[in-house]
Amino acid sequence: MFFYRFLRRNTVCAPTPGALHSPLMELLHTPQQRPASWTLRLKRFLPRSLFGRMLLILILPTFLMLTVATYVFFNRHWYTVTQRMANALVGDVAVLVSLLDEKDAPDKNVTDLIEQKLRLVVAFDPNADLPSPPPSPRGPIAVILKHALNERLPYPYALNMNAAEKTIGIQVKTPKGVYTVLCSEKRVYTPTTSVFILWMTGSSILLTFVALLFMRNQIRPILRLAAAAEAIGKGRDVPWFKVEGSTEVRQAGAALMVMRDRLKRQIAQRTAMLAGVSHDLRTPLTRMRLQIELMGVSPDTEELLSDVAEMEEMLNAYLAFARGEEAEPSIPIDLGDLLNEVVLAARRQNPDITLNVSENVTIIMRHNAIKRCLTNLIGNALRYGSRAAVCATASEKMVTITIDDDGPGIPPTLREEMFRPFTRAEESRNQATGGVGLGLTIARDIARAHGGDVLLEDSPLGGLRARIWLPL
Repeated sequence: MFFYRFLRRNTVCAPTPGALHSPLMELLHTPQQRPASWTLRLKRFLPRSLFGRMLLILILPTFLMLTVATYVFFNRHWYTVTQRMANALVGDVAVLVSLLDEKDAPDKNVTDLIEQKLRLVVAFDPNADLPSPPPSPRGPIAVILKHALNERLPYPYALNMNAAEKTIGIQVKTPKGVYTVLCSEKRVYTPTTSVFILWMTGSSILLTFVALLFMRNQIRPILRLAAAAEAIGKGRDVPWFKVEGSTEVRQAGAALMVMRDRLKRQIAQRTAMLAGVSHDLRTPLTRMRLQIELMGVSPDTEELLSDVAEMEEMLNAYLAFARGEEAEPSIPIDLGDLLNEVVLAARRQNPDITLNVSENVTIIMRHNAIKRCLTNLIGNALRYGSRAAVCATASEKMVTITIDDDGPGIPPTLREEMFRPFTRAEESRNQATGGVGLGLTIARDIARAHGGDVLLEDSPLGGLRARIWLPL
């Protein structure tokens, strides 16, 4: 229960359905309206990808484990062993110096015996003196040796950790002269240090490499699932793919494919139903038009014919709205060519329209659907304004198309309402020249079926701007 409450307190709520159709960059980079805390500041430095986070989860505990193990090893094993070896070496030096100093000069047989049994090379110089200033060797082994020499050696001394290659030199000054003792650094250096470091580092690298291979195999099905979900959101036909990975990923993949089939069936049923209704409505409308024409010309019949024509126009617009969801295949389309085609057709209605395409890009989309979307928006701009301007720009992740006019525009408070079916801004749009209120609805429906959206903004020409963004 405590864990459940913790998740409830620390889980960010999902965005509303309307927010899902906001522009991609705004959706990804909108800051959360939450008070700043150390956890939020820390999250800014964490990797965003699942692979990066799993890698961090793997490397961070390994690094902490190596740090703790190294500290324990050097604080316990290495320091204790090195201290004992240093005490043994210093004890041998103190004993042999005391024995040799009892005689007038070191006996050659004794020094040879010391070299054979203790692996220590001893030299004596009665006229020598300690170096001034004495060398100050650094390092943990030198510190341990100096501490042992201070405790066990009653004479002044000089320690040289680099007397020769891998050789330690200890000079001891007695009343009779200076004894120089040379020994191999193996007397105070344990090879387990190198073995420990190599073993820990090598095993960590090997385990990390194996874990990376497994992580890539686990993340690959998630990336395939994300790509399929993105393609379905853009209205593309996604075939059944082989579901791999863990049980949870397999369940998510199977659920996505089942959802895709369910959506396709619902769209097909809706389109078929609307087509059947439209067919059934056309027959009585045709009979009404024939009967009205047979009644002769009169003010009443003219009004009836006008009503029938308006009903047919509404029916055609509604059918166009229904056809926006039909299963048209997605193909690569050159955006510049498509815009030129739509603008050339619109210039027959009003020649005062300009087109500016920064760069031609190829987008996988439904040709007729996108053409209907652009035709509706450009037609609205020319219907309610005297001139229009079409501009297309592309970035790394999306393409943006803006359609500006110099018409009366739409108040900001009513712009979102204009996307509802059969809704018109009667205060700013002429009712006699307007449509039935489905143009913007069809345009947004088509854009969202491709993973994009249509937004209404203020135009630099003084009227309304329709901004379309589509993901690449």
